[in-house]
Amino acid sequence: QVQPVESGGGEVQPGGSLTLSCIARGFTSNNCGMNWYRQAAGQQREWVSSVNIDGRTRYADSVKGRFTVSKDRAKDMVYLQMNSLKADDTGLYICNTYATRGSSSACINKWGQGTQVTVSA
Repeated sequence: QVQPVESGGGEVQPGGSLTLSCIARGFTSNNCGMNWYRQAAGQQREWVSSVNIDGRTRYADSVKGRFTVSKDRAKDMVYLQMNSLKADDTGLYICNTYATRGSSSACINKWGQGTQVTVSA
């Protein structure tokens, strides 16, 4: 059972940096892709970034050039390095596994509980 668990959130000033981590046992062996989403209070969930089984990455326009997603296959970990943070980046950051061609069904749509990021002066 692939179950993501996020960590690394916190409070940071505008312009600061944070690195979020998501561990999902079985992520590598099941060839999962991983999305990062975020949800601000009272807002809809927003897709932020993804890394697929080949290591290709994608980013929302709002974070492109500031955020970097990476994975450590040996540790079943996915990271989200966030730089030049803005108040608009505040929210609950959630990782979510997805399946593509070559993935196990164990990858399908598994969600973590999220880690809170607050950007405030």
